Amino acid sequence: MNNTLDNTPSHPHTFTPSLFADVYAGKKVIITGDTGFKGSWLAIWLLNLGASVVGYALPPKTKKDNYLICRLDKKVIHIDGDIRDYQTLLGIFSKYEPEIVFHLAAQSLVLDSYNDPLYTYSTNVMGTVNLLEAVRHTPSVKVAINVTSDKCYENREWVYGYRETDPMGGRDPYSSSKGASEIITSSYWRSFFSQDNTANIASARAGNVIGGGDWADDRIFPDCMRSLLNNKPIAIRNPEAVRPWQHVLEPLSGYLLLGSLLYTEGKKYSAAWNFGPLSKSMVSVRQLVEETIKQWGSGRYIIEHSSDSTPEAGLLHLDISKAVSELNWHPVLDFKQTVKFSIDEYRVDRFTSREIFNQRIKHIKKYIELRQKI
Repeated sequence: MNNTLDNTPSHPHTFTPSLFADVYAGKKVIITGDTGFKGSWLAIWLLNLGASVVGYALPPKTKKDNYLICRLDKKVIHIDGDIRDYQTLLGIFSKYEPEIVFHLAAQSLVLDSYNDPLYTYSTNVMGTVNLLEAVRHTPSVKVAINVTSDKCYENREWVYGYRETDPMGGRDPYSSSKGASEIITSSYWRSFFSQDNTANIASARAGNVIGGGDWADDRIFPDCMRSLLNNKPIAIRNPEAVRPWQHVLEPLSGYLLLGSLLYTEGKKYSAAWNFGPLSKSMVSVRQLVEETIKQWGSGRYIIEHSSDSTPEAGLLHLDISKAVSELNWHPVLDFKQTVKFSIDEYRVDRFTSREIFNQRIKHIKKYIELRQKI
């Protein structure tokens, strides 16, 4: 049994040259997890689209996180809070009455899920329930998107990509928690959001996202940047693992497009959606590191033979044909462009916060220009 939300429209939609039909201008949008890597980039893009952004999340983990170096604390309404705290979350929804919600608050690391499975499940599973309950009890909400992960699928090491109708699963606590989050979203849609005059909800799946301002531990690109900035060799554990690398703007463009269609055209887009790169951007960890060193201009790597027995998937990628055909969404950046955008976004040590924010906006505008040429 698939147990995922799937209500795919029968005809593709061609969106306007502005990408999102100006849906977000003047709208109040809540982002859970706005202090995180993807959440902070989403906040920047929404601000650029003219939205009023309210963020709910734990504080940033490092002083170099994208949220802080862009001084988003001065640009959005932010409330420090835990997604597990339902009453506080509901109070935020009641106070600010958002029309659109993006749920990105999560425990997002596989290795951390082994170290603290209780926190992982309570955040990723009950956090989803709390979010959807807040949406259900807030009449102003028109659209809500739950952002999960490509790891929500039962990974069988297939050579072809996983489709939205493939079974949920997960060997590790993180992956299984994301599969559970998808099943919960599907259940809520069937139980509470399938009728008229209810919010239009959907889920979005992506993974292996890179870009500036991500300093999480045990992620290969931040590990590369830490090593290169400190003139140390890059240690890699699983060099032949193949991943669907994509710049952060790629999935965010999918989330924003999906949100705009849910807002303007309704429940026919209430479904689960994959957002990933083209297959030619599927390269190994070793190839990513080598390309990063090449574009950085210096550096080296070493293979680290860890005694850690926690398993990692060797091959995992998404079939994006549904988003391509039904949303008219396409990946924009090739592998080398993805690395270049990301490296440029880390080389900001001498920039002011205003300059860093403006660089992010410049990259968004460049991305849109490339997108409109496809």
